[in-house]
Amino acid sequence: MTTIGIVIAVIVVVALWLIAVFNGLVRARMRAREAMSDIDVQTKRRYDLIPNLVETVKGYAKHESGVFERVTAARTAAMQAPMGNAKLEAENALSGTLKSLFAVAENYPDLKANQNFLHLQQELTDTENKIQASRRFYNSNVMELNTKIETFPTNLIAGPFGFSKMEFFEVQNDVERAPVQVKF
Repeated sequence: MTTIGIVIAVIVVVALWLIAVFNGLVRARMRAREAMSDIDVQTKRRYDLIPNLVETVKGYAKHESGVFERVTAARTAAMQAPMGNAKLEAENALSGTLKSLFAVAENYPDLKANQNFLHLQQELTDTENKIQASRRFYNSNVMELNTKIETFPTNLIAGPFGFSKMEFFEVQNDVERAPVQVKF
């Protein structure tokens, strides 16, 4: 009777452990997905601000059409990019073209004093900061999930139950890594 009791106790402990590990993996995956959703919300906000910003700048800088076309094309590409590396690259390209738009604005003192432009620029800056915070939140959740998937003994449960590693949101090009040039 005691041997059967011990075997049953071991089976119950192992089952409870399996349940706890599985639920921990599910929670980690859901937090990572929630974090990606936060990035999507902020990028959608940025997509909505960009046309207004471009139109405001167009009024002052009519001969800078190449910049406007690049910003519009980058925005469209980012909106249509599928999740994963393509989305990351498209978002980074959009950030780069927005920098060129603000560089054009530097050449027009009247534009820099325009209240609508200043408001849009502030909103976009705020949104970029929120995107950056969302990316950090996403990466920390992905790190937690990936660590659980790779460490023993959770990796024994993760594989058979279909848990897979997620990709980090990383800077894809050297332009974003390069130091900012400040000229007076």
